[in-house]
Amino acid sequence: MTALRPAAIATAALAVLTLSACAAGDGDAMPTPGTASSASAVADGTFTLYAGRDQELIDPLIEQFESDTGISVDVRYAGSTELAALLLEEGDATPAAVFLAQDAGALGAIAKAGMFATLPESITTTVPAGFTSTDGSWVGVTGRARVIVYDSEQLSADEVPTTVAALTDEKWSSQVGIAPTNASFQSFVTALRVLEGEDAARAWLEGMKASDAQVYAKNTPILEAANAGEIKLGLINHYYWYRMAAEVGAENMRAKLAFPEAGDAGSIVNVTGAGLLTGAADDADALQFIEYLVSPAAQQYFVDNTYEYPLIDGVAAPEGLPALETLTNPELDLADLDSLGKTTEMLVEVGLL
Repeated sequence: MTALRPAAIATAALAVLTLSACAAGDGDAMPTPGTASSASAVADGTFTLYAGRDQELIDPLIEQFESDTGISVDVRYAGSTELAALLLEEGDATPAAVFLAQDAGALGAIAKAGMFATLPESITTTVPAGFTSTDGSWVGVTGRARVIVYDSEQLSADEVPTTVAALTDEKWSSQVGIAPTNASFQSFVTALRVLEGEDAARAWLEGMKASDAQVYAKNTPILEAANAGEIKLGLINHYYWYRMAAEVGAENMRAKLAFPEAGDAGSIVNVTGAGLLTGAADDADALQFIEYLVSPAAQQYFVDNTYEYPLIDGVAAPEGLPALETLTNPELDLADLDSLGKTTEMLVEVGLL
């Protein structure tokens, strides 16, 4: 299993995703994706997975899949944005059969390039509309709510902003943690662009830059900083708090969570998801893995170990989370998060990347 995380890759990711976004915007014809079919699928007992999720979280699930099926998975790990850029660069020559990403934006970029085979309805219909692709190019696996983490020793719950726009207020200067290189943050900014327009998104980013928002590499350091009282507020995904609480006890956490008000761009529920590369449209092993990801066993694994929302019927969400349907934004189609390249370009222009 290979890790791929050098800074040079992040730079290449930006360049490739930006070029891809420009090409798509020019109206060039994209390749026509194939359709995966179990009837014509071929199994050789192995496939290559590009995984844009943390290795420590995904390895146990892959090992269980290998044990249950006898199929060997060759995994390449990196950030979702980096892997999306790598796939776009490799094109038809990619060794990857499956792309498992931590956000809809990275999946959308690959779908827009025509690099995903259409998944069978037996897989795509297991997940409700709104949490998966609209064209069967990829399937949602888990839900991840964007939240505001706050230091409860410095702020009471009613003092916490309920919108992301409020975070640019001067009273929060140098007290808000963000992770611009993180795919989930980039998808949130993409949602902000889609919902409120390019000018509003740029103004918000410039406001965060001007107010000296504290920049971190990932969500976990933001949570740790809030829990240590180093910052008052931060933007993260919900499950990071639940993970830490499971380790140290919720009663020992000074960091608490606040869910932005319904409809706010900061309250989006993004998804992890998986797609089958066109070159692997007939790969039965790869298709079986994607099917496994939306099985009750795998969905329960994510609930128990990553504290994310399950997306299939019959598997309950982690205790204490608000109902998923109360957090969704009806104005946002996750398929619209595919303009990730434009978001990374904007982040660079503003000086946050």
